[in-house]
Amino acid sequence: MPDRRGGLDSMPVTTPASSRSRADRPGADRPSADRPSAERPGGARANQRALQESIKRLIVDRGLAPGAPLPTEHDLMRELGVSRHPLREAMKALEALGIVDIRHGYGTYVGSGALTGLEAGLAFRGALSLRGDLRDIRDLLEVREVLEAGLVDRLLAAHDRLDFAALEAAVAGMEREAERGRYAADHDWAFHEALYRPLGNELVLALLQVFWRVFHQLDAELPRAADPPEVTARWHRNILDALRAGDEPALRAAVDEHFRGIRARVERAEPPEN
Repeated sequence: MPDRRGGLDSMPVTTPASSRSRADRPGADRPSADRPSAERPGGARANQRALQESIKRLIVDRGLAPGAPLPTEHDLMRELGVSRHPLREAMKALEALGIVDIRHGYGTYVGSGALTGLEAGLAFRGALSLRGDLRDIRDLLEVREVLEAGLVDRLLAAHDRLDFAALEAAVAGMEREAERGRYAADHDWAFHEALYRPLGNELVLALLQVFWRVFHQLDAELPRAADPPEVTARWHRNILDALRAGDEPALRAAVDEHFRGIRARVERAEPPEN
């Protein structure tokens, strides 16, 4: 009998050269009819995708919330009709997407659904775009601008719930660092987080954080001559002042000024036309 503690040596090793298929072996676990097995024909990549979908469907069907433990590795192997290696590969892929959280020595849990996979993909595309025509960077900036400009009305409606002390602290921190000739990235994100968290939409906040982090990774590659740290601090001060006053036209103008400056940096980084 296999050791149900899930040790690496607890299950018999199978190889493609085996003269007996898994289905022919006595006592072999049969794959569930509605969950494609990673050991069925069709190519390793296709089988991996099918296995990952099966794991996601299992989480949803059982109503497992973020932080809830998944069945043990041995139980998943039996239920999904797969061996240890493809199951672990699938779990690694799902962990990269934030769908599961592998805690070595403790088990596997449902992840928080963080947008880590999206962030990594956008950062990679942005890095490639820096070596090309910058189209992906421009597209990403446009999406971020549309999202933030579209939230102006909600910010004004949430005026009484905004944490103006936190917003002021973030801008003041940017201004202090600007006096030393330094851009304060931590204070910059603290401003945006304090600005949008009171809206109560965690997905919006997560998306904005992804966009901000991606641009922060690319920041050193973009020209900054026309917007030194004091200019960046001033953009945020103008947004805060307009928000305090509840002045919609001024707030929209301040948000537009902020993105106009970033767009100008991208345009200055574009390769000259032949």
